[in-house]
Amino acid sequence: MNEAQWAAFVAFRDSYKELCEEWNTAFAEKLKPLQKSASIKDTPEYSLETPVVYNTAYDSFTKDDEITLLVIGDNPGKEEQLSKNRKYLVGQSGRIAEGFFRRHPEFHTDFRKNVIIMNKTPVHTAKTSHLKYLKKNGSEQIKNLIQESQILMAKKAAQLHQALLKNCMGQTVPQLWLVGYAELKKNGIFASYREELKQAYTLPDGKEDTAWDKVFVYQHFSMNRFLVDLKNYQAQNMGTDLPKALEALGHIHRDEIFNPNGD
Repeated sequence: MNEAQWAAFVAFRDSYKELCEEWNTAFAEKLKPLQKSASIKDTPEYSLETPVVYNTAYDSFTKDDEITLLVIGDNPGKEEQLSKNRKYLVGQSGRIAEGFFRRHPEFHTDFRKNVIIMNKTPVHTAKTSHLKYLKKNGSEQIKNLIQESQILMAKKAAQLHQALLKNCMGQTVPQLWLVGYAELKKNGIFASYREELKQAYTLPDGKEDTAWDKVFVYQHFSMNRFLVDLKNYQAQNMGTDLPKALEALGHIHRDEIFNPNGD
């Protein structure tokens, strides 16, 4: 990262860390019983250690690291919230993503060194769908936390992406990948994130910021959905190389999700 990019990243990291600390202090005791109750029916018992998870991987980045990609997952799961981890996408989904980039050196991306991994909310649940339980059974404060955290995360993701792009100065142009889009649709748990993110890339005259062209939407890495979807697209569009297939598929899904007349 150059000086301007590094400054933008540090500002994001420090403000986000402070937010997560504040939210843990204010809501941990209220969140824990809800998070436990939400998981009882469909999740084996696990050690619940961090209700709101800051990604400690950010603390390992240095100015010498080149950022090629921002990846936005859903929310921290069982592995991510463990005290020994407190990092995003460290379970099976993360290993699938690591493997993808390791097998494709043409992208010049180490998933743990060149990618800033973010979430749509830092509020932990064993499964993303459990956020609906928290909203339904939690207090107004908890409902507001889940809503407001999405809005803030969307703003922060867009601000950081735009700052990295604006100041890339001939270096690799960073892309932003939204992975996992089912809950971004109308009435989905992350509909607020979708709306706020699109607004953050909309100029005062209603046109899209040029950075929007570097925003892509994909199936989640979990259960190989990302890879299966990509292979299916390539099979249907024979002769399309991997980089072009990724770009085309990411824009197709982006338009599906952010089309104001769609679901």
